[in-house]
Amino acid sequence: MKHIARKRFGQNFLQDERVLHDIIAAIAPAPDDAMVEIGPGLAAMTDLLLQTVKQMHVVELDRDLVARLEKRYPRERLTIHSADALKFDFASIPVPAGQKLRVVGNLPYNISSPLLFHLAEIAPLVQDQHFMLQKEVVERMVAEPGSKAYGRLSVMLQWRYRMALMFVVPPDAFDPPPKVDSAIVRMIPIEQPLACDGKRLEAVVQQAFSQRRKVIRNCLAGMFTEAQLREAGIDPGARPETVPVEAYVALANIS
Repeated sequence: MKHIARKRFGQNFLQDERVLHDIIAAIAPAPDDAMVEIGPGLAAMTDLLLQTVKQMHVVELDRDLVARLEKRYPRERLTIHSADALKFDFASIPVPAGQKLRVVGNLPYNISSPLLFHLAEIAPLVQDQHFMLQKEVVERMVAEPGSKAYGRLSVMLQWRYRMALMFVVPPDAFDPPPKVDSAIVRMIPIEQPLACDGKRLEAVVQQAFSQRRKVIRNCLAGMFTEAQLREAGIDPGARPETVPVEAYVALANIS
C-alpha cells in the first residue's frame, strides 16, 4: 500500500536515484560507523546506507512508517526509535568506544531550526552531520558576516560547527515536490568552540538581531554600554549582520 505523505509531519520523500547516490557519496559511510538517520521515511537513504553500514539507528515519528520499517529490516541491522526527534535523547544511542555519532537525514522543514539547536546540545558526541534542508535555511547557516542571510542561526551554529553547502536539490527530486529548492549541508562539530555560556550567547544574539535595521548600539541598549561593545571589538555604529561570531562570543562573556 502506498504511503501518503502527511503535511503535519512535513513529509516530502526523496526519490531521485542520482541525488540519493550523491548524498551517500557525500556522507561516505563506513561499515562500523555509528550511524543514526532522522526521519527515514520510505527508507530510500536507509537502504543505501545499509549496503555499507553493518547496523544503524533511525528516529521516526510516523507510526505507519515505523511499522513498515519493522517489517522490512531485521532488528540486528536496524534499531528503530519511534519518537519525535525534537524530544529524542540522541545521547542515549550506544556508541562503540572511541567512536562518535554520524547523524544524517532529510529533515522536516517545519522543525528544522529547533531540531538543529536540539542536536547542537550533543555536538561533542557527534563526528559529523549531513542534512537535507530548505536551501534558504542552509544559506543562512553558512552565511558570512555582512551578507543579508547572516543572522541568529548563522552565529549560533557557526559557534559550534564548521559547515558547508554541498549541493542544491530541485523540488522534482521529491514526492510530493516541495515549493522550494533544497540543499545538502555538512556540519562538523568544532572540537573546542570558543568558551562561552550558550544560553547567554543565545540571549545576546537574539536581542541583537531583533531589529536588524538598527545599529547594534540601539539593538543592545540596556544590555551593554558602548564601552562594553568596544571592549568586545564591536563598533557601536555597526549593524548586527556585520559582527562576526567571535565578537558576539566576546560580548556574551562580558558580565
